Amino acid sequence: MTTSESVITHVTIAAEAAAGKLGTNIVAFDVSQQLTITDVFLIISARNERQVGAVVDAVEEQLIKQAQLKPVRREGDRENRWVLLDYIDFVVHVQRTEERSLYNLERLWKDCPQIPLDVHEVPVPQDDEEQ
Repeated sequence: MTTSESVITHVTIAAEAAAGKLGTNIVAFDVSQQLTITDVFLIISARNERQVGAVVDAVEEQLIKQAQLKPVRREGDRENRWVLLDYIDFVVHVQRTEERSLYNLERLWKDCPQIPLDVHEVPVPQDDEEQ
């Protein structure tokens, strides 16, 4: 793994912020050996568009507050089905559960090492699913 400790620290901040807004199935992949444009993909699920927006906002706020980092690009926030935050060294993907299943980014990056994240996810009741 060639990802720096500072990038992993920033990814962990983002993951913790996402978990705090009920983001689920949070995983990070070291894509540095496969891509030259970034080192890490952080992938987060959210149940609905409103929650995607809340997770994205929390990630941005915490990275500004704790690491003085702002994304260089934010895409997809018009519909809030899949929002991408590009921080150059890492990219945060926040996807509705349906988009996550459809695009299955884990399958695309399965050969890349997964970065262990010590993040406590809050269990989300399945019967409270909003469409």
